[in-house]
Amino acid sequence: MKLLKNKTTRLLALIFSLLLCSQLSLFAESAEEKTAEEKKEGIDVKELVFGHINDDYSWHITTINGHHISIPLLVIVKGENGWDVFCASKFHHGEETYNGYEICKEGNDSGKIIETSTGKRPLDISITKNVLSLLISCGLILWIFLSIAKKYKTNPLTRPTGMQAILEPLIIAFDQDVAKACIGKNYQKFSPYLLTAFFFIFINNLLGLVPIFPGGANLTGNIAITMVLAVMTFLFTNLYGTKEYWKEVFWPEVPTWLKVPVPLMPLIEVIGLFTKPIALMIRLFANMLAGHIMVLVLIGLIFIFSVMSPIVGSCVPVLSVALVVFMTLLEVLVCFIQAYVFMTLSALFIGLAQVEPHHEKH
Repeated sequence: MKLLKNKTTRLLALIFSLLLCSQLSLFAESAEEKTAEEKKEGIDVKELVFGHINDDYSWHITTINGHHISIPLLVIVKGENGWDVFCASKFHHGEETYNGYEICKEGNDSGKIIETSTGKRPLDISITKNVLSLLISCGLILWIFLSIAKKYKTNPLTRPTGMQAILEPLIIAFDQDVAKACIGKNYQKFSPYLLTAFFFIFINNLLGLVPIFPGGANLTGNIAITMVLAVMTFLFTNLYGTKEYWKEVFWPEVPTWLKVPVPLMPLIEVIGLFTKPIALMIRLFANMLAGHIMVLVLIGLIFIFSVMSPIVGSCVPVLSVALVVFMTLLEVLVCFIQAYVFMTLSALFIGLAQVEPHHEKH
């Protein structure tokens, strides 16, 4: 047990050091990209922050002497001339057009591909930074759990070791204390989805803390991803709802005048069907996005104050780095909490739809 604690402490220290160093290095690289004139005017922290958390058609690795090192991704678009497939490097970091397409630099479509002739967005199914991050995280999840499943299949009675020993008590606890407690007797039908949602969110939350490849995509800070997860919970809740559940929605046990002639209570219940997944979607999206912005802004304060005054700028980094240390540690905890909250609320909503008929004794 003592050996396990020592290994865990060293691993956490290594992960934290990598997170902090990578975040500081990225802001240093961004600052180097500015010209001397821009530095005098001040660094645009808003541009730097949103440049790191927004989706992109290439995966930036580092900048050396003003030269960008990035992984260009695959662009797949359908415009006026049909389908086009090419590498994002053709845009030369958004400075050039290619085959009638360009990267929009302002407006609502800023950062997106538009057609040069019309200024409209084509049908875009490109492999962007978020899409590639999604594929990487799904591949990581499959590798972890398929390797564990192989161990169970090969030696089902042996003592769990490695990742199997770490995840087994966690999975059992979630299965019994969350799924079974919230849903009831039919919990085994929904446990695979709940556990998949938890580990998907948790792993992507952790990857989002590392702003260098293969992390830094801020996938769970993208409202499209959280919307899909919320829709999945919505479908599981309502497609598997019992007759008694739907009866409580459209004909709840309230005084008749609240149901007819004006269906006040049924209307409130129907609205509630949609507010639950919306709350799930916004909760996860807002918390993860806010955490990333806060850490990046705290690092950005170093460059802001260094431009304002060299004396103040020499003192701010100590306070800024201390706050970043605290926020990064807090974010690691938030990564787990947000995944756990999403899973627990999903289990609670599904459990409310598994209501059984009430049998009263007279």
